Amino acid sequence: MRSNARIIFSAPSGAGKTTLVKLVLEELPELAFSVSCTTRKPRENEVEGKDYYFISREEFEAEIARGAFVEYEEVYSGTLYGTRRAELDRLAVAGKVPVFEVDVKGGLKLKQIFGADALTIFIQPPSIAELRRRLTSRGTEAPEEIERRIARAEAELREAPNFDESVVNENLYDAVSECLARIRTFLYE
Repeated sequence: MRSNARIIFSAPSGAGKTTLVKLVLEELPELAFSVSCTTRKPRENEVEGKDYYFISREEFEAEIARGAFVEYEEVYSGTLYGTRRAELDRLAVAGKVPVFEVDVKGGLKLKQIFGADALTIFIQPPSIAELRRRLTSRGTEAPEEIERRIARAEAELREAPNFDESVVNENLYDAVSECLARIRTFLYE
């Protein structure tokens, strides 16, 4: 297996990256989820320390000042996300390949940091119309927030060529199979 490997998933909000990552992790026990920090409030069913570390903006800014993050980004106005160095240390001690589920800017930043040791996978929705349908059906954002996310998604989709791999998530199980094949090739060939 490739040493110092990292797997990075990025996608516009609503493209299905969280579901894809969970299914990939179930299939490849050598991988482990890198839990990010965020200043946003937890959504229903999100678990502290499993989905995210939910911290205040003040705590986040103090950690920035201490150099605690490998990367961080203000993804939506007022909401910070980042990857702690301590999280990577935790996974290294466990002998696991970290899997990052980050926004598009964060994915590109991590690729710059890790270079050839990282495989970046961009998850695309089949269409903007389908993305809007998925975001609406989640029921977690107000209509104006959905429109902000759609506008951001249109810009993020233009970044797809900057990733190593691009997978369209039209059929979930086909998308999972495609991701697994690309990860196995990266890790073992």
